[in-house]
Amino acid sequence: MEEKKRVSVLFMLFGTLFCVCLITANVLETKQLSFGPVNLTAGIIVFPVSYIINDVVCEVWGYSRTRMLIWMGFAMNFFFVVMGAIADWIPGADYWDGDAGFHQIFGLAPRIALASFVAFICGSFTNAYVMSKMKLSAKDSGAFKKNFSMRAILSTVFGEGVDSIIFFPLALGGVIPWEEMPSLMISQVTLKTLYEILVLPVTIRVVEYTKKRDHEDVYDEDINYNIFNILKI
Repeated sequence: MEEKKRVSVLFMLFGTLFCVCLITANVLETKQLSFGPVNLTAGIIVFPVSYIINDVVCEVWGYSRTRMLIWMGFAMNFFFVVMGAIADWIPGADYWDGDAGFHQIFGLAPRIALASFVAFICGSFTNAYVMSKMKLSAKDSGAFKKNFSMRAILSTVFGEGVDSIIFFPLALGGVIPWEEMPSLMISQVTLKTLYEILVLPVTIRVVEYTKKRDHEDVYDEDINYNIFNILKI
C-alpha cells in the first residue's frame, strides 16, 4: 500500500500568513508615511514579513516548496486586486458616499499593479535563490545561527534590491524625478533589511522550532531552479 504524503500544518500556516501579508500590504500601500526626510508607504509595516516567511520556508523545506509558495501568494494577491478593481468599477448605491475612499484603496492603477506583481515575483525568487545557494555552500558547517543569519540578511538585500529596482522605475518613472529614484530605492532596501535584522532572533527560533517539529531540513541538491516548474515539489 502506497504511503500517503503527510501535509505539514506549519507549512500551511506559513503559506496562509504569506498570502495575508501580501494582500494586507496592498491595502496599506495606499497610505503615505514620512519619517524625517524619508518618505515611505505603510506597506513597510507588513511587507518585509513576507520575505521573512520566504526565508523560513526556503531554509526548512527548500527552494521547491518556496517556489510553490511564491506563486500561490502571487495568485491570491492577483485575485484580490482583480476583485477589488471590479468592485471599484461597479457604481455604488445612490445613498452610499464612500466611493472616493473605496477608490483610493482598491482603484489600483494598472501600471502600479503590473509593477508590483513583476517586482514581487523577481524579488521573491531572487531571495529564495540566494537562500538556497548559500545554504548549500554552508552544508558542512555546524554554525547554524551564524550561517542562517548571514544568508537571511543577504537574501533580503538581494531580494529587496531587485524588487525596488524593478518596482520604482516601472511604477513611478516620470511621476517622481529620476534623480530621486536611487535614494528612494536605497532607503527602502535599507529599512526593510533593518527590519529583518531586528526580528532575526525571532526568525531563528521559528526556524529551529519548525525543523524540530516537522523533522525537515532540506538542502537543494540537483534541483531545477526554473521558476515556472511550479508543481515539482
